[in-house]
Amino acid sequence: MTRMPAHRLIPAALMGAAAVLLHMGSAAEAQQPPAQATAQPAASPPAQSPSPTPATGAPAAAAEAAPQASPQPPTAQAPARRPRPRPAPPARVTAISTDPQPTYGPQTIARTRAALDAYRTIAMRGGWGTLPDNARLNRGARGPQVAALKRRLAIEGDLAPGAAIGDLFDEATLAAVQRFQRRVGLVPSGVVAAATVRQLNIPAEWRVRALEKSLERLSDSRFAFGHRYVIVNIPAAAAEAVENGVVQRRHVVIVGKKEHASPMVETRLTVVNFNPTWTIPTSIIRRDIIPRMRRNPATLANMRVRILDRTGREVDPAAINWATDRAVNYTLRQDPGPGNSLGRVRIDMPNTEAVFMHDTPSRRLFAADSRSLSSGCVRVADVTEFVAWLMGPQGWTRERVAAEMNQPQRKDVRLTQAVPVAWVYLTGWAAADGTVQFRDDIYGHDRPGAEPVRVLRPADRPAGEPAAIAPPVQRAPAQPGLFEGLFGAQSQRQREPSLDMRY
Repeated sequence: MTRMPAHRLIPAALMGAAAVLLHMGSAAEAQQPPAQATAQPAASPPAQSPSPTPATGAPAAAAEAAPQASPQPPTAQAPARRPRPRPAPPARVTAISTDPQPTYGPQTIARTRAALDAYRTIAMRGGWGTLPDNARLNRGARGPQVAALKRRLAIEGDLAPGAAIGDLFDEATLAAVQRFQRRVGLVPSGVVAAATVRQLNIPAEWRVRALEKSLERLSDSRFAFGHRYVIVNIPAAAAEAVENGVVQRRHVVIVGKKEHASPMVETRLTVVNFNPTWTIPTSIIRRDIIPRMRRNPATLANMRVRILDRTGREVDPAAINWATDRAVNYTLRQDPGPGNSLGRVRIDMPNTEAVFMHDTPSRRLFAADSRSLSSGCVRVADVTEFVAWLMGPQGWTRERVAAEMNQPQRKDVRLTQAVPVAWVYLTGWAAADGTVQFRDDIYGHDRPGAEPVRVLRPADRPAGEPAAIAPPVQRAPAQPGLFEGLFGAQSQRQREPSLDMRY
């Protein structure tokens, strides 16, 4: 047998040992079960106000029902990679109620004052206890946490005192949990988990403050409730069409983000603009349009936006020096169409801040966890049904509204019976049946020392007629995805940087 030279013996031995170790590691790794994904931690409530709650039934149920996954420990043969830190979950708003009682009616203030007295008494008696943050309870459960839950539900009246005895999560407890969940804007799943525990653990003193602050904000109200009226409760991100004291329709809405908070308003819905134009605010021209035109001179053409001078004459974008801020001296108007920022319809309501209600081309945002996304105006889901209700006394049907929305040209229709509308900011109020409702303070208006919120009303002078506009210039359709990318809707490669651009 030929003997291997000494100078090659050591390297060969090392290579052989490495091959053996590699084979052993592969075999051991093959026998390990796949590692589970690291569970996303639940968000902690902020110091001053609780974080908002789920928006729709499916996300809320998933949040309540999904078990917490446990990460697998790393093996010696294949050390686990350090997981990237997950971003904090988005702020959430409430589920949409099915209660036929209006959020705000002629007796709301008196009922809420009575509720405030009751909650002050609860707070003076020590309030209620708390459940562990990781508690998870449902029907059939038994133990000390269930006993604590039943006592907690009885204090606010969701569970009868006689049914609060024992430690079994029975049918009466299930019904009480569902009642509580409805009162705080959660989907009534009957499961006590993260979102419900957070609401149960909000101190009684916070509930007192929510009722106090809501009454303060209503103290300046001069709203004239009529036979038909519309209420938008901003913290609930919901609009109600009320007729004869009963909610006929309740709509998911998108309200202003915190830095562009939707104001409290009392006015009337007066004119429906089908296929409206959109005049781009100066702030958006300076912040977004000018930089984009510097990078791509076809931006405005692709968006179907025309530039008009002070006489209403159209100006060629190439005639403007986009290296300067000169464009803010012009009117930039987006033509009607499916990609218009206001969608297919806008509802005018005279007020000093020129906010209004409208459709949106990005309707998928109505299903988002957070619906505080606009620059102050209110976007309405199922807007066809909402407009049909507004125009019903004029003989308009849903089919007629839908047909008008699909026309290429703008059309303004004045409501023969203007509909009173109030945008309110109620985080605590009492309903006609005695239930006390709570919603999260999305703008921080309930914080101690927060500035009072004034109510906007129409200016002293009457609102003018809708501005006359020139017929839109026929252009090629917008490039797919460009509008949404520019105006902040999520695309395959972009986040949502400029949702306020859709006003």
